Amino acid sequence: MNFFKKFFSKEKEEDLQQGLEKTKQSFFSQITKAVAGKSKVDISFLDELEQILISSDVGLETTVKIIDRLEAKVAEEKYINTSELNGLLKSVIVDILSENNTTDLDDFNPVTQDKPHVIMVVGVNGVGKTTTIGKLAHQYTKKGLKVVLGAGDTFRAAAVDQLGIWAKRSNTEFFNKGMNTDPAAVAYETVQFAQANQCDVAIVDTAGRLHTKKHLMEELTKIKRSMDKKMPGAPHEVLLVLDATTGQNAIEQARHFTEATDVTALALTKLDGSAKGGVVLGISDQFKIPIKYIGVGEGIEQLQVFNRKVFVDMFFGDTKVDQA
Repeated sequence: MNFFKKFFSKEKEEDLQQGLEKTKQSFFSQITKAVAGKSKVDISFLDELEQILISSDVGLETTVKIIDRLEAKVAEEKYINTSELNGLLKSVIVDILSENNTTDLDDFNPVTQDKPHVIMVVGVNGVGKTTTIGKLAHQYTKKGLKVVLGAGDTFRAAAVDQLGIWAKRSNTEFFNKGMNTDPAAVAYETVQFAQANQCDVAIVDTAGRLHTKKHLMEELTKIKRSMDKKMPGAPHEVLLVLDATTGQNAIEQARHFTEATDVTALALTKLDGSAKGGVVLGISDQFKIPIKYIGVGEGIEQLQVFNRKVFVDMFFGDTKVDQA
């Protein structure tokens, strides 16, 4: 447990454990049924495991990769007892996550030394985008950083109001121009405000509409260009927020947004409400974009940095990784 203690407080460890409980119970209860009465991991079991992974929203591509690698291990070892299964499966998943750009974070830190560090947040309505912005702002202010939130979702009054509420809760500055204003202008002026007021971080919300890819691309490109015009190199991060409970729909949203703009990081919300946490693995594997944050509850403290080692260890409990 030293690794957990190094990076996580007891409260955060408990939040993550509870957040993964639905997925863990669903996943392992299915595996337990599949191995019942079997003395070894054989081809028929691997076929069942494939269906279990797909039902957990790991995704077809990633599922096939996992099964192929497990099958290779089975063939190599000739005989694998079912008691070794969890360790082998964990080993394969750790390997796949290690091959991607998902990095192990240990704290909430801006990725550049530029001030202000500018983050553009994208995602469809209802995924928890504004809430994630508020929780992220809270983590930054806890570190003593000065933060401004820019209300770039100007098409919904509720979005502007909600972001204003989160600004108060997280003790941050708030910049908005009201409804029905040009979001690119809001983004530009948020960066301008951050520079003038010596803010360390500027987080800009954007509209959560997903009409056509052409419309999305044009709008996001315009917003990015306006920030770069005010501060060359901004935004330094484009954070895509996805709702883990939507499973494969989250993967489809990721596909649209990655085609429309240069997404640099992912935040997965509502893991605590989903039995389909396998989407974490599928998204990481398919898009090769770092997962930076995971939401494991509604509380302001329940946004966590994503650490693949902690995530996989927590998911599998005390199972040891097979190093063979």
